[in-house]
Amino acid sequence: MDAEASGSATKRSEVSSRKNVLTLAYQSLGIVYGDLSTSPLYVYKSTFSGKLKLHENDDEILGVLSFIFWTFTLIPLFKYIFIVLTADDNGEGGTFALYSLLCRHAKMSLLPNQQPADEQLSTYKLMRPCETSQSSAVKAFFEKHLRFRIFLLVVVLLGTCMVIGDGVLTPAISVLSAVSGVNIKIHNLHENCIVAIACVILMGLFALQHYGTERVAFLFAPIVITWLICISGVGIYNIIHWNPKIFRAISPYYMYKLLKKTGMEGWVSLGGVVLCITGAETMFADLGHFSQLSIKMAFTGLVYPCLILAYMGEAAFLSKHKWDLQRSFYKAIPEAVFWPVFVVATLASVVASQAVISATFSIISQSSALSCFPRVKIVHTSNQIYGRIYIPEVNWILMCLCLAVTIGFRDTNKIGHACGLAVITVMFVTTCLMSLVIIIVWKKNILTALSFLIVFGSIELLYISACLYKVPEGGWVPVVLSLTFMAIMYIWHYGTLKKYEFDSQNKVSMRRILSSGPSLGMVRVPGIGLIYTDLVTGIPAIFGHFVTNLPAFHKVLVFVCIKSVQVPYVPSEERYLIGRIGPKEYRMFRCIVRYGYKEVLQDNYDFENQLIVKISEFIQMDFEENCIEYDTDTYENDMVRVVRPVESVIKMILSDQEENSILSLHKSPESLPNENALTVRKKQVKFDFRKSPKLDCTIRKELMDLIEAKEAGAAYILGHSQVKAKNSSSILKKFVIDVAYSFLRKNCRGPNVALSIPHISLIEVGMIYYI
Repeated sequence: MDAEASGSATKRSEVSSRKNVLTLAYQSLGIVYGDLSTSPLYVYKSTFSGKLKLHENDDEILGVLSFIFWTFTLIPLFKYIFIVLTADDNGEGGTFALYSLLCRHAKMSLLPNQQPADEQLSTYKLMRPCETSQSSAVKAFFEKHLRFRIFLLVVVLLGTCMVIGDGVLTPAISVLSAVSGVNIKIHNLHENCIVAIACVILMGLFALQHYGTERVAFLFAPIVITWLICISGVGIYNIIHWNPKIFRAISPYYMYKLLKKTGMEGWVSLGGVVLCITGAETMFADLGHFSQLSIKMAFTGLVYPCLILAYMGEAAFLSKHKWDLQRSFYKAIPEAVFWPVFVVATLASVVASQAVISATFSIISQSSALSCFPRVKIVHTSNQIYGRIYIPEVNWILMCLCLAVTIGFRDTNKIGHACGLAVITVMFVTTCLMSLVIIIVWKKNILTALSFLIVFGSIELLYISACLYKVPEGGWVPVVLSLTFMAIMYIWHYGTLKKYEFDSQNKVSMRRILSSGPSLGMVRVPGIGLIYTDLVTGIPAIFGHFVTNLPAFHKVLVFVCIKSVQVPYVPSEERYLIGRIGPKEYRMFRCIVRYGYKEVLQDNYDFENQLIVKISEFIQMDFEENCIEYDTDTYENDMVRVVRPVESVIKMILSDQEENSILSLHKSPESLPNENALTVRKKQVKFDFRKSPKLDCTIRKELMDLIEAKEAGAAYILGHSQVKAKNSSSILKKFVIDVAYSFLRKNCRGPNVALSIPHISLIEVGMIYYI
């Protein structure tokens, strides 16, 4: 009976698992494949926009179709589906996921505030196969040479900036291509009207971003599925009706024949062919929202065959209608279904644009978390789906740039030249990073990594060379956009790094603090002082600057550091690192709050209460583990540890004004609060330590002081710094720091806004940083 029950449960689990995978595969069609699926709107038009022409025989069209087929097969299918998707970081994908893996395994990170304690995170897990001599040599090379680590960061930023550029170009080319089909039926419609319609759709799309997309997201998958069925059906009709022999193009011989016959013109036309894989990178970038198996099922089961049939069908139509090159997609649609397909095409282009815009928000949020982008306002647009965000400043900048591209070019061919370069550059960056992952993370032979780099890198370099040839014809747009965003990101990262180095070099001497006694040589007033700093060790200079000018401070001092760790997510129970600075009677603590690069710092009105609870747990744990007193050098580096709920845990009171209602401290397991009980919102915390005979008098006194300080109120102390280059600095450094970095600091969100600090409790300490 037990065996039967176990077998039945296993079958139910398998059915449930299959159902979940199918559900995710269905949902991925609307989020992941919108951009990739709308490529047929403009691929052939862009490919034949130059000097490449069709002649009486079908060599040109067969050659182009052969390039499309093999490019679509080798890059999305073999590279991404079979290889790159397996290089996830705790289920997350994208450029930063690969960079994060490399930084954890080879210490390539330039972030200065990383700690050995971060390696204990459950999401930090390292792949630990046997270390090879080759992987060790590559790791040692990067760890030894700082300039190569900087170069690696620049490569990552290049890929990131190209994604942002794609967020400008893809909505423009998708919507304009879809709308332009209307002039097939309305012949006297002026080009300005088509551009105006496209601009109206784009403005509406960007204007609706702040509402979020969860209300209409359920429509995305049906729209994309309908679109794929439509274009594959039209493709099958055209193959049967116009040229059943078009399947000959599967032979790679036609690629060779095209290049041999057309020479330079054939090579340049590859800048249009590459548009067939626009959006392939999204399969990896959006991996965290789905699963490897669901993305693979959706692509191989529906997207790949439907798009191949669509490209073959349009090629079959072109082989008999060579004069319709610039309108081939809509011309190939049978008269009876033209308007339904046109409507679906317009909706599909909006879905594709939405996916790219959301991806841009996500990549900028990750860049900001890793100190590579100025602070911006990040708004959560969904309570149900984590990661749905909206960035107002970025949204309106994207809209203006997108409208400028649409109105300025007015032609999908020129936008295609720009889009192709952005798309293939991101893929080449992924190939380079993936080659390092194969050696350093997977510990494979260097020949395996070189084979991957040579096979896929050579294909992508071929397309990059063709796209670069078209830089004067529109390809300059992603170059200018990328260089602009790269300059912003690198200058911000450089300035932040130098500011941290200044803080590290100008820390307040711990010996001076200890020699002042528990009063720290000043008046200790009731309350808690929360001093925000980027330092994970030592006492920041702003504290010394504050007490020099105002020799009084709060009875309890907490140095708070909110930092990002190079993992996608930090479990909530591992988020806080609490440590003690100095002896117990000094009442000085350090709290390090850790977030992953995929996480967004949410408005946290209950941070104060959570912090008190965590410090209270630390005080008990510190006593129960019989922590010994440390010498001055140890205090200089702080002793921090992860704080999780312990048996003796402080329980929170739900009312802050009821008649001195105080709960006693319990140590029984059944009295432990769950995670939600520790995060009760907008309530004060009160405790009764006098009724708990199990508490040591030392702990009781320290906890009493903590709660009394909490009830007296908390003040948030931030540094209001001005950063300047030293007089001895070079002219370039003075420009970067005094002009560019200062401009970015003045025009980005302030740290108090980013950290959601209540304005009424804020104290800012002015300082000048000479770096």
